[in-house]
Amino acid sequence: MRYPNIIHHGAVTGVTGSCHQLQIDESHGLLVDCGLFQGAETSPEGRAGSERLAIDFPLDGIKALVATHVHIDHVGRIPYLLAAGFKGPIICSEPSAKLLPVVLEDAFKLGFSRDQKQVERYLKLIEQRIVALPYKKWFTLIDTKQLSARIRLQRAGHILGSAYVEVELLYPETGEKKRIVFSGDLGAPHAPILPAPKAPYKADILVIESTYGDRLHEDRRSRRARLEKVLEHALSNQGTVLIPAFSIGRTQELLYELEDIIHRRAQKELVKTAAGEPVISGRGRGGAPALDWENLPIILDSPLASRFTEVYRQLDRFWDDEARARLAKGRNPLSFRNLLTVDSHQAHLAIVNRLTQTAQPAIVIAGNGMCSSGRIVNYLKAMLSDERHDVLFVGYQADGTPGRQIQRFGSRNGYVEFDGQRYDIRAQVNTIGGYSAHADQKGLVSFVVRMTHWPSEVRVVHGELEAKQQFTTVLQQRYDAAGKTLKIVIP
Repeated sequence: MRYPNIIHHGAVTGVTGSCHQLQIDESHGLLVDCGLFQGAETSPEGRAGSERLAIDFPLDGIKALVATHVHIDHVGRIPYLLAAGFKGPIICSEPSAKLLPVVLEDAFKLGFSRDQKQVERYLKLIEQRIVALPYKKWFTLIDTKQLSARIRLQRAGHILGSAYVEVELLYPETGEKKRIVFSGDLGAPHAPILPAPKAPYKADILVIESTYGDRLHEDRRSRRARLEKVLEHALSNQGTVLIPAFSIGRTQELLYELEDIIHRRAQKELVKTAAGEPVISGRGRGGAPALDWENLPIILDSPLASRFTEVYRQLDRFWDDEARARLAKGRNPLSFRNLLTVDSHQAHLAIVNRLTQTAQPAIVIAGNGMCSSGRIVNYLKAMLSDERHDVLFVGYQADGTPGRQIQRFGSRNGYVEFDGQRYDIRAQVNTIGGYSAHADQKGLVSFVVRMTHWPSEVRVVHGELEAKQQFTTVLQQRYDAAGKTLKIVIP
């Protein structure tokens, strides 16, 4: 076998289960991510996500695990990796080191045990294994006469702490040197809160995601205007807008944008008042009173998302310039007056009941993002069959998930099943694809061609087949136009 060699243990047939093994030589290997499969997506062996938990590849020689970020489809199988006997360090960025124990505590409780003593022992083990790296700093993993291997993390702009991984290998006996880059999940260039990713200087081999390799996102200003318009239209019906959101990343971006919408509207009213113009309340859809944005409840019903949001607040030094400027002006983009957090299960059920029975407009952000479990399910069971309410998708819905089914059939009098019971979809269903934490086709191509030295081999993972194919077609065209040779691999 020729080294280095890359083996893909996940994110091959879809966008979940990320797990890639870099075999550096006969006795040294590195894992990049170890995530859960979700929905109908399968492992390389063809087993569906719910059946693919155990680690079924040998761990001999695996010296370390690098976690690109803490989404469950990238780190969710770490408990099973440890149970399988993995003894090495878990390397991640400094923000991810704060977030990872929270994610893995939740995963442990769901998959193993809720016994507090066992949870505490497990978390202590996790914290002992974590090696937190600053961005841009090289970390030596192996240094022998036969082999030198070091890694560096760079900002990926996907969620707080996300990173792409540069691996530099040197084989002294042959003098061969290789730079391998694993993209992890790359962020959209104009996403809120976090700086956009910058391309690395070079790569010989690039392993890159392709979630949105077949489409382009709308620009941030237009998608924010569309978000506002969708919400205004939906809420004028005196119902609830349900937004299934991932606990980390998407939730914080939504809160940031909602705070800005409310702030801008309040500023407009102040300008009108200062100019002596009358402030007309107006009427909404069906003669309902126009929306009172300043007092509109924005309900964050996810204890996990609330914990992550608090960590985001604590780590504001990793925010981008725009977000820090808002803080400097006294605004609190992730902690504002309209924001209500729901912690206990009893309070959650009370909120579901109240919003179902009253005609009070509200926005609810609840996990999980693909509607396969979590508190969003109770809202959907209670409200999906009532046309007063709306479901707004702002994130990717994997095939086989209830979220994909609602998204696909919602506008055609469809239905979805939860716990074996059928629920008709009469609520309005909207999708704003631009609110994605993933780079679009243009962003993915730019990540490659903005390198000073373009990779000669690109391995395309973490995407559905059509997305991979369209992305690789466009990328190949750029290489051809530049007169460069490219080997494309779709595992």
